[in-house]
Amino acid sequence: MTDLSKKDQLYALIRSNPFISQQELASELGLSRSAVAGHIAGLIRERRLLGRAYVLPDSRPVLCIGAANLDRKMRTLAALQMGTSNPVRSTEVFGGVGRNIAENLARLGLPVALLSALGDDAAGHALQTHAENAGIDLRGSLHLSNTGSGTYTAVLDEHGEMLLAMADMQLYEQLTPAFLHSRQPQRAQAALTVCDLNLGIESVAFLLDEARTAEANSAPLVIVAVSQPKMAHLPHDLTGLRLLILNRGELETRVARALPTDDALREACREVLRQGVRQLLVTLGANGVLFTEGAGPHAAMVHLPALAVETVDVTGAGDAFSAAVCWSLYHDNDNLALACRRGLKLAAMTLASSATVSPLISASVLSDVEDAPSPLS
Repeated sequence: MTDLSKKDQLYALIRSNPFISQQELASELGLSRSAVAGHIAGLIRERRLLGRAYVLPDSRPVLCIGAANLDRKMRTLAALQMGTSNPVRSTEVFGGVGRNIAENLARLGLPVALLSALGDDAAGHALQTHAENAGIDLRGSLHLSNTGSGTYTAVLDEHGEMLLAMADMQLYEQLTPAFLHSRQPQRAQAALTVCDLNLGIESVAFLLDEARTAEANSAPLVIVAVSQPKMAHLPHDLTGLRLLILNRGELETRVARALPTDDALREACREVLRQGVRQLLVTLGANGVLFTEGAGPHAAMVHLPALAVETVDVTGAGDAFSAAVCWSLYHDNDNLALACRRGLKLAAMTLASSATVSPLISASVLSDVEDAPSPLS
């Protein structure tokens, strides 16, 4: 067997498992560690690999970091009456903001990996299998023994609007800075990192500190808020953050005041921009989205209306929006207006579906979303 065929075999092994160690490659191919290192150096010189993390030039993924839950949805069959039993229709689906974004991205055709925490229960095994079948790389996730997987229970009214949600997600406290540091080889290969605020404040601060100190060509960091209580997980200094996605209530929590008017909303956006984030995106439900055009605290703010849709279920619509924005930034890094148009399209599709991630989603559904001129704010 020639050296050339050995090198090609090594390349094939790396393509099938980018996280494989040099010792595993040596054992698989019957080579010494030094021979493996030599072949890897040759592949890097040939630009078939991009650096020591075995990054393949055609497969740099979006890396999502956050929750992967079992979601329980209970929809009332009539108007909710407090203090008594209400007839409902209930379903169980796979959820979690990080996981939902990852599945949307996989359906949109991007390579995607997810760093999360899973319990050793039936839900954890089912989440693992479903993610793998959806094309999500979960190999870097944390598997916890004697621990239940995360759950999220939503109560919806008869129109599909959320009345109340309850989250049991203590296991994500195990996604510590030490854990993130241990996954640095996986994280280094990402083209874009998307973090949800189910991570604790220390872990979010760790990612922000990396984003501030990393080289200019490192993966941009996007943070997606998940709820008003978990805005406490977002540090004050947002320098280094490419994009923050949150809704109006979460923005109110961030600035510690109500935002009853458009002027108050815009001033709150400017306040957050002064904390260092490059761009800000505020979802407004049926009223559309407000985003910054350009970077910095003096950037213009632009409003886009939501698309008309008959809502079946609101669950997952915000995650679909965030996924489409990230998909768009992956392809058109500096065009947030186009990203928002694509996000509104995917959110509308999800609102019209009973599924948390619409089975109709594919890259082709965004191909007709063009970069139209932005309306005046």
